[in-house]
Amino acid sequence: MSTDRKQSGFKQRTRVDDALAALRDAVDPHGRAAEVPLAEADGRTLAATMTAPANVPAAPEAAMDGYAVQASDTFGASDRSPEILRTVDAEPTEEDVGPGEAIRVHTGSALPEGADAVVMIEQADPVADEVEIFDAVAENENVAPAGEDVEEGQQLYDPGHVLRPSDLGLLKSVGYTEVPVFEQPEVTVIPTGDELVQADPGPGETIETNGLTVARFVERWGGDATELDPVPDDEEQLKAAIRSGLDGELVVTSGGSSVGERDLLPEVLEDLGEIVVHGVALKPGHPFGFAVCEGTPVLMLPGYPVATIVNAVQFLRPAIKRAMDAPLPPHPTTEARLDRKIASEPGVRTFARVRLEERPDEPLPAAIPTRVSGSGVLSSVALADGWVVVDEAAEGVDAGDTVAVQDWEANR
Repeated sequence: MSTDRKQSGFKQRTRVDDALAALRDAVDPHGRAAEVPLAEADGRTLAATMTAPANVPAAPEAAMDGYAVQASDTFGASDRSPEILRTVDAEPTEEDVGPGEAIRVHTGSALPEGADAVVMIEQADPVADEVEIFDAVAENENVAPAGEDVEEGQQLYDPGHVLRPSDLGLLKSVGYTEVPVFEQPEVTVIPTGDELVQADPGPGETIETNGLTVARFVERWGGDATELDPVPDDEEQLKAAIRSGLDGELVVTSGGSSVGERDLLPEVLEDLGEIVVHGVALKPGHPFGFAVCEGTPVLMLPGYPVATIVNAVQFLRPAIKRAMDAPLPPHPTTEARLDRKIASEPGVRTFARVRLEERPDEPLPAAIPTRVSGSGVLSSVALADGWVVVDEAAEGVDAGDTVAVQDWEANR
């Protein structure tokens, strides 16, 4: 980094959307896929279209406990005048139901050949080798037809779908034991700073938290994280750490990304590759930037914990999804009434941390700002229920306004 840049600071900041577009262009989907067992596929991203190879159920089934019958044998049955059928003492799949006959079945049992309806157990009274039927049933009543759940050839999921537990159950029901998923992008996480220690800080030292936080986010968002120990503010050690991750899809650092004397990462990345963005119109955390080194994007997250989280959600998450060619689902939001005014700087996208509070006789919960400034106060985001995004074009949000509170930790 040049002396001029260190002295002048950030004269211009890239708009968030422009920085995201540039980052998307820099990340190439890796395209690698592998078959994994269903039990290991929760949260993984499908790499192929999944189509049902068979009907579910495969054949008509009883939808109720009762008796499989020919519906025409029950016409006219009532409490006063039950129809009497001969019971066939056999498993449902071992014998057909003929005229005037009934076979005991359970929910999910295969419907015997010849039967076209099921009389519920509550409407039948077995007596010796006969059963009295007290209610008429129509053809196909209380019967689950073949393919009622899933039809053979039905398209179930598209490539890019992120698998959920319910999806795994459905895929198992149609016969899959493994699924093709994109391999997890390899992401190297590098916390930086002379002052960082893992525990028992002395004077002037700080417990390192960003590496743990970012690595777990990487895994939640679908990546495979390699978390390095904190790297001191030394150009050669920083270069070595970054080079160790360039065989993967992404490298992400925290700390050392601004323009101070100890902020060495921009200069290091200029030596290793090309800086594409440095400084974004975002608060907290405007010193974000990224470079491309030997074809691998290297994301620079600011060192303050809140700024690290905001920028990781805004930039690292989309980069991981892009590397897998997976969709980027929007964050779920809660509509709330703002309890206190949020101030913001025009031209800067602001992320104001809030907690939600239900109040009697008010239709919407109150969104109470925990902090707008203070990017080093980790508790302000860890104890919040979400954040309110103030657009660049706005000059704050007034108390009493209805806002959308993003739950940025709710999804993958």
